[in-house]
Amino acid sequence: MNWHQHLLRYSTLTLMVCTLLTGCERSANDTSAFQSGEDWPWYHGNPHGTHYSTLNQINQENVGDLKIAWTFDSGDAFGEGGNQSDMQSNPLIVRGSFYFVSPKGRLFCLDAASGQQKWVFDPAFGELVNTRQRLRGISYWRDGNDERILFSFRGFLMAVNAQTGELINTFGRDGKIDLREGLGREPDSVNVGNVSPGVVYKNLIVMGSTGNTPGHIRAYDVRTGVQQWIFHTIPHPGEFGYETWPVDAWKTAKGANAWSGLTLDPKTGVVFVPLASAGMGDKDFYGGDRAGDNLFGTSLVALDANTGKRLWHFQLVKHDLWDRDPPTPPTLITVKREGKKIPAVAQVTKAGVIYILNRATGESLYPLTQVNPPASDIPGEFSAASQIMPLLPKPFARQHLTEDLLTTRTPAANQEAKNIFSGLRSRGPFDPPSIQGTILFPGMDGGAEWGGAAYDPDTGMLYVNANEMAWILKVKERPPIIAGNSGEALYLNNCSACHGIERKGSPPEFPPLIDVNDRLSAAQLQHQIMQGNGRMPGFGKILSQQDVDAVIDYLKGDPAQAVKKGTPEYPSTEGDPYVFGGYTRFLDGDGYPAITPPWGTLSAINVNSGEYAWAQPLGEYPELAAQGLKNTGSENYGGAVVTKGGLLFIAATVFDNQFRAFDKTTGKLLWQTTLPAAGVATPATYSVNGKQFISIGAGGGKNPKGKPGGSIVTFSLP
Repeated sequence: MNWHQHLLRYSTLTLMVCTLLTGCERSANDTSAFQSGEDWPWYHGNPHGTHYSTLNQINQENVGDLKIAWTFDSGDAFGEGGNQSDMQSNPLIVRGSFYFVSPKGRLFCLDAASGQQKWVFDPAFGELVNTRQRLRGISYWRDGNDERILFSFRGFLMAVNAQTGELINTFGRDGKIDLREGLGREPDSVNVGNVSPGVVYKNLIVMGSTGNTPGHIRAYDVRTGVQQWIFHTIPHPGEFGYETWPVDAWKTAKGANAWSGLTLDPKTGVVFVPLASAGMGDKDFYGGDRAGDNLFGTSLVALDANTGKRLWHFQLVKHDLWDRDPPTPPTLITVKREGKKIPAVAQVTKAGVIYILNRATGESLYPLTQVNPPASDIPGEFSAASQIMPLLPKPFARQHLTEDLLTTRTPAANQEAKNIFSGLRSRGPFDPPSIQGTILFPGMDGGAEWGGAAYDPDTGMLYVNANEMAWILKVKERPPIIAGNSGEALYLNNCSACHGIERKGSPPEFPPLIDVNDRLSAAQLQHQIMQGNGRMPGFGKILSQQDVDAVIDYLKGDPAQAVKKGTPEYPSTEGDPYVFGGYTRFLDGDGYPAITPPWGTLSAINVNSGEYAWAQPLGEYPELAAQGLKNTGSENYGGAVVTKGGLLFIAATVFDNQFRAFDKTTGKLLWQTTLPAAGVATPATYSVNGKQFISIGAGGGKNPKGKPGGSIVTFSLP
């Protein structure tokens, strides 16, 4: 038997034992699947993803007395402008230990009461890291004295001893799994990463992914790392949904991944999977080579966590051309109707709407309406003739940008916005991308974002923070191929679609490369180009070593690598005929949103009635507030925590660096404080020896004028 067969046999036996007995422990002090208590042992607090805690020592009466209990700086913040690090980690707190991942991907374990470091694990093993290593959480598993933290770094899933911080060498190969393997593609042809953690069920960890890869869902044995099952999100021949793609798409298509994370119902053994657009990169916005509805792209899928078998699916967007990925794991809720309790699942979206579905069947619990959007006029495109939207709850973000909603901040800003707007299309939801430019409202960053919703099981309230920004969506004809093998020609032919002809990028999604010489060594650049990273594909099989060297020399300013005058150009015969025009917010000349406020919101929705209890702006721009333009709302990333103490805690706002506590019933602001960097993360609350703490990562990263951070700030009562 080979290595894989030995481990497969062992992992199958251990899984059977775990299943036949009571199942491996989730964690200590885990009060239930839908709430957390003394610990915060799961991403977003609990398997149901509710962000809800039963702790109430900190409450509406005393929240104003909160003081900093401890801070811890990882020392891993770096960069500036569009090349900042960020830290979006929702920590785990288990049995007095506090675990989080830093901006450089290092895994820290602290004493949860004092913030003193217990250990740190460096997944780069000393290698210099100065590119963004975004990870929003980690996973915890325990069986007796065997405690493990499972987390990803670059293209690997790793298992670390939760007590010592040492890599567990019996997991995978030397403690890690290469996530490019086991997808049914040549490993060198894909680039796989993770920004959100997997979910642990019994002896399995179920993983989503992101990157230049098919987004198939896989489950691994937590002890051995052996893959146990796979669900093809781009269906293979004979599988459900195969007919919604071109015949051979399963061989080459990439996308339909669960980058935002997963949600688990441990009682029924069902994992809920929010799957992203069926495109990846340029193909997010042009689907000429993927005619059809493209299941299971932009869908919510329920899988049997034991086997990976599809139980049901609900497609949110057919043939997605807008990158309308479900941006967060769904929230498992209960809807009360006519004296009955219906287990349900709520999926908030970038589009600013909420789908509330029966958890067992996937059927909508509220009426849906059919939308018949305009057809695409891009040659070769096949936009869907109809889409669906929920009638209730009503959208939590505006849906159609008209001239009367353009900014009135100043007369000059208003006129400038009108001039730009007059040349764009704005026909409401599902208006297809265009060459002239189409308004996407809300924009590519939502609506809702990856922080997700918070749910209070006692009151039935769902809390959603959202962006309310308009973006401009353009596609353009693929540029001609520049002849020759100069570094500039190779860059223009292979890199400019994402990083721009002038190397300015579209930060933070695509970083600028103008100053890359100051950030990365030649060796680091070579590794990035050859191997890829995250959404960036590797070019190791496309470019020769001589080509890569030429690109690096060009990026470092070698004039000999410039395209010579008179170099011929010729039409491209490879790839799609149309490419994405770049991530472009609709801003005025001063860099503020070109629409009227609110620019960011916080809402409370009763899931039993579909009605809003309250909604209000969230965040502001300090310099505008100083001029009298207050309470505008702002872009915000990261979710809220709701507690039995009557409170809703949230940071998230990009520009004002505030951490706030609201009365969860009325939305009244009860407390706020300024963080050292924006808290672009979801908080966690826990208690040690009877004392409640509330903790937030202050990592910044979304404000190009702000400073990045890498610290944890934790509060308690005096």
